[in-house]
Amino acid sequence: MTVKLFNQLSKSDVNIAGGKGASLGEMTQAGIPVPPGFVILAPVFDEFLAKSDLTQEIKAQLAKVNYDDVSSVERASRIINDLIDDAKFPADLQAAIFSAFSNLNSQTENPLGKGGTQGGLVAVRSSATAEDSSVASWAGELESFLNTTESTFFANVKKCWASLFTPRAIIYRNEKGMKDTHVSVAVVVQKMVQSEVAGICFTVHPVTKDANQMIIEACWGLGEFIVGGIVTPDSYVIDKRDGKMIDVNVAEQETMLVCGKNNNETVSIPSDKKAAQKLDAAQIGKLASICLDIEKHYGFPCDIEWGMENGEFFIVQSRPITTL
Repeated sequence: MTVKLFNQLSKSDVNIAGGKGASLGEMTQAGIPVPPGFVILAPVFDEFLAKSDLTQEIKAQLAKVNYDDVSSVERASRIINDLIDDAKFPADLQAAIFSAFSNLNSQTENPLGKGGTQGGLVAVRSSATAEDSSVASWAGELESFLNTTESTFFANVKKCWASLFTPRAIIYRNEKGMKDTHVSVAVVVQKMVQSEVAGICFTVHPVTKDANQMIIEACWGLGEFIVGGIVTPDSYVIDKRDGKMIDVNVAEQETMLVCGKNNNETVSIPSDKKAAQKLDAAQIGKLASICLDIEKHYGFPCDIEWGMENGEFFIVQSRPITTL
């Protein structure tokens, strides 16, 4: 099987859907508001490498790496990325994947409304089969591509595959003692949330480690500006026992990331919104309730990425908090 819809996946499918894909499937089945999508399964990447005669060539390049020499790591990464980029997409795999892409964008019932379907835009995200496991967390090591169009779709799928071999991913695997461990990568394809506000929720406060507190961070626009440390977000600390607000910090924000004419664009925030609070009390309460449901479902503290479009919240990722 080449692809599986989110509602065909669960947390037990990390070996084929990666940590991100399995989590999105699990949450979809649990009734969490997740944008619809599918996963290009990890064995497809392995098949792509085999059909392109790249499996042994990549192993040979990695075997040459001197991990004490940054230039050696970068050289291997560059060669492997070029090999993947230049390889022709096998026709049978391409046809099966494109069929799923077309079906996703032709869905008449779309919880994201018109904003989520305009131009058939999707988010394309890497999902490593070792991701968020007890061995290692690949969070932040692999690539994601927002506002992907039909014309850039297959190129971005290849880039997700190739991100398993960026310099930092090669070094990371070595540092975690996984140099000789088979790690593959699935690709999550998900309807794009054009967030007016987006952010992160930690269902246990990562600083105080108080299990009765959760913290929500929020910024204007797409959430990648928080993930990348480009903006300082609002932060709201909530008591999980009664839902009361413990602390509110509102941060001024000058720019935000949005979908523009040329893919993702950084734009200035209107003067009346720069110093404004991103979410009101009712919205914070609604989001906190969703995130608490996710924590209860999994039974452990969660690091959750969310977006709000047209006043509705959508969960685009959840993984264990690895720093507690």
